[in-house]
Amino acid sequence: MALYVAFICDRIVKMCRSPVPDSRLYQRRVCQVLGRTLALSRIRRPVKAKPQDAGMRHTATGFTYEEEIPMENKRIIQVDEKVPVKLLVPLSIQHLLAMFGASILVPFVFGINPAIVLFMNGVGTLLFIAVTRGKAPAYLGSSFAFLAPAGIVISEMGYEYALGGFVVVGFCGCILAAVIYKFGSDWINVVLPPAAMGPVVALIGLELAGSAAENAGLLDETISMQNVIVFFVTLGVAVFGSVVFRGFLSVIPILIAVVAGYVAAIVCGIVDFTEGAAAPVFSLPNFQLAKFDLQAILIILPVILVITSEHIGHQVVTSKIVGRDLLKDPGLHRSLFGDNFSTMISGLVGSVPTTTYGENIGVMAVTKVYSVRVIGGAAVLSIVCSFIGKLSAMIQTVPGPVIGGISFLLYGMIGTSGIRILVDSKVDYGKSRNLILTSVIFVAGLSGITVTLGSVQLTGMVLACVVGMILGLTFYLLDKFHLTNED
Repeated sequence: MALYVAFICDRIVKMCRSPVPDSRLYQRRVCQVLGRTLALSRIRRPVKAKPQDAGMRHTATGFTYEEEIPMENKRIIQVDEKVPVKLLVPLSIQHLLAMFGASILVPFVFGINPAIVLFMNGVGTLLFIAVTRGKAPAYLGSSFAFLAPAGIVISEMGYEYALGGFVVVGFCGCILAAVIYKFGSDWINVVLPPAAMGPVVALIGLELAGSAAENAGLLDETISMQNVIVFFVTLGVAVFGSVVFRGFLSVIPILIAVVAGYVAAIVCGIVDFTEGAAAPVFSLPNFQLAKFDLQAILIILPVILVITSEHIGHQVVTSKIVGRDLLKDPGLHRSLFGDNFSTMISGLVGSVPTTTYGENIGVMAVTKVYSVRVIGGAAVLSIVCSFIGKLSAMIQTVPGPVIGGISFLLYGMIGTSGIRILVDSKVDYGKSRNLILTSVIFVAGLSGITVTLGSVQLTGMVLACVVGMILGLTFYLLDKFHLTNED
């Protein structure tokens, strides 16, 4: 308090020495000094305003009590917060566009209409939100983990039998969730300690870096200058917008980047409107029932290892981003059940399996908007798009360089989240085990090694996760029997 008094006296003395033509001006200067000093004191020692004072204006500074408390330029909107409609719509569109390019790629590979996928992605996301009681922000998009085994089943038996395999995998995942509910999830720190979980999560984003460049057309034998221009416009707006945009614009840099990239693509002449013009205004998704065959099920079933490790990794990343332990609340059993229940329902009606999407996790990391209402809004928009033929077709006209530009940033954000786990957990690399865990996992994931188990291929992040679990369990047993040299 004495420092503040001294500061005030010093300022007043300096003002007295300066010429003051009017006594009222002098009084006003004194009030300004007192007001600014009072505001400074509130910033250094913020005091929670009483309910009756909330929203009142301070007589000296002219600011409300809430405004006097310093805030970050980009406000964090937490998981359970409500979002005004004027923000909800663009933020939901942003999430829809973030997942769209990757989510429709799976039905294209399988040769089915993407409308049913958009429909079940939305339904599955809403189911996931309901199962997790609105505490885990995640958008469920098409899973890439099923591409290889499902491709075998489709080529030999047909898509309907692949759907049967999807249903069984989802059902088994629900059983696994029940096991976790019964025995807890503390075993995760044993199976994947932070020194292993960090690099595994980082690999989720890093191994997708090539797909971002491929979508942008940067890996073609002959690189198109139009693609390069659109890519850099999209990426540039996303990067610098995240840093320099203020107010509402700082919340939707990804959406602005997509719009800017799309405009640049139109100018460069790489947008094809043919499909959009020929599409009907309204159309129904193509529903079809699953068929079951034991051989098809056995081919697809081992993928449960892949999607479980992927789900855990995504939940850990999301937990770090939102600042909440989602593995405990709402619990891994709930999120895993919601994910697999969505896959099971999708398979029953003719859609592809679903999974929590890294693209949308990246959007949350950039925008700091974690509200499940925004995710739910994107799910509703996805359902609406599945019935509007023109709209679905027009969204599909978004060219690869735009998707690649956005993915270039979002995949990197996921990779950085893995590194953040290592930093936040204060992993001690003076210990040999931590150094070995991280080193071996990174090399296993980035080396390109593929381990084939029947019709399932373990490579990239999945192989790294398996290697990490084996090493983690091995080190745990060595500790139990006091066989390590760190005792």
